Amino acid sequence: DVAALTGDQRYFNAITKIWENVATKKLYLTGGVGALSRGEAYGADYELPNDGYNETCAAVALMMWNHRMFLLTGDSKYMDVFERTAFNGFISGVSESGDRFFYPNPLVYDGLKKNNNGFAGRAPWFGCACCPPNLLRTLASLTGYFYAVRADSLYVNFYAESQGDMTVAGTAVKLTQTTNYPWQGDIRVAVAPAHPATFTLRLRLPDWAQGKPVPSDLYGYDDSLPATWTLKVGGKAIQATPEKGYLAITREWRSGDVVELNLPMPVHAVHGNEHIAATRDRVAFERGPVVYCVEDLDRTKPLNNLTVPADAQVKPEARSALFGGITVLEISGVRLATASPASDANAATGAGSSTAATTPATSKTVTLTAVPYYAWNNEGLAPMAVWLARAPAGM
Repeated sequence: DVAALTGDQRYFNAITKIWENVATKKLYLTGGVGALSRGEAYGADYELPNDGYNETCAAVALMMWNHRMFLLTGDSKYMDVFERTAFNGFISGVSESGDRFFYPNPLVYDGLKKNNNGFAGRAPWFGCACCPPNLLRTLASLTGYFYAVRADSLYVNFYAESQGDMTVAGTAVKLTQTTNYPWQGDIRVAVAPAHPATFTLRLRLPDWAQGKPVPSDLYGYDDSLPATWTLKVGGKAIQATPEKGYLAITREWRSGDVVELNLPMPVHAVHGNEHIAATRDRVAFERGPVVYCVEDLDRTKPLNNLTVPADAQVKPEARSALFGGITVLEISGVRLATASPASDANAATGAGSSTAATTPATSKTVTLTAVPYYAWNNEGLAPMAVWLARAPAGM
């Protein structure tokens, strides 16, 4: 804010340097930040343990910070980080019922640990209760982040069913979004100026639709090809080159004009930067802006014994009855390591460890159902993981 109000380039350089350090070395895939519970602090570069702290309030602060950076620069990369946090590491802080909360938002959980300020799973309240009201007041104000205006440009930053009223280049304009985002990538924007007016409508083209999960090399897609998005005005396809991450359409707008943006949503396998020890030789999955996790709800698929080979098949599946309607991922071809009968017998009889060690383990193929990360722990305490092993330990 000081940089914006004073125009002092030194402040701008300083805050940009800090942001770049976070975005390139200290941001979780879920958009969480603050890896260390000790001091509620950021860690060293690439210090991103899967059981990191990621306080809900820190997610709120990150969203506010990125929105301010967008307002200062007009660059979509800040709203890309905002979106990643909003759909993942922020909204995970509250239960589907709306009355239980997380202080920390780790990317792995053993199903037992009382890591939530003394609670196992989400808690109804805390002695230091900053996170619940901070989260809910941000939800209540979320629509204020959807749109922005600068001079003769109208920015569409966040895709959700909504209406917005604003003044652009002296003309009152109403926008109406119709979409089922983030489950589907079809976005319809009806533009209704009070009278015919010329201005530029700028639609954010998310990083994930351009072949990368974040605006840095901190994470990447195994298949980095961008989605084949399309843009139409009045039913006619148009070409647009992203400008600072926005698709700009300049024309005389009239009430009844409709813009259609289609963002295909393939499932992506995600890898972490080689400098992140916690994600090395592991894979995560996301679709659109939503990061997924796996829970061992029935305790039959120990997460530490699972490996996801490169040829595993991942299929999105809409579940209208689950959590108000979500899309899950069905991951088939996953290997589950199981102890051999000989190993079990050795363990039962107290036989020497050397015999058990030389007995090969067996494995079987299983199918996993991955749910959006934000929805974990809504069906009871269970082990959870975002990052899964690509190969058995030691290989």
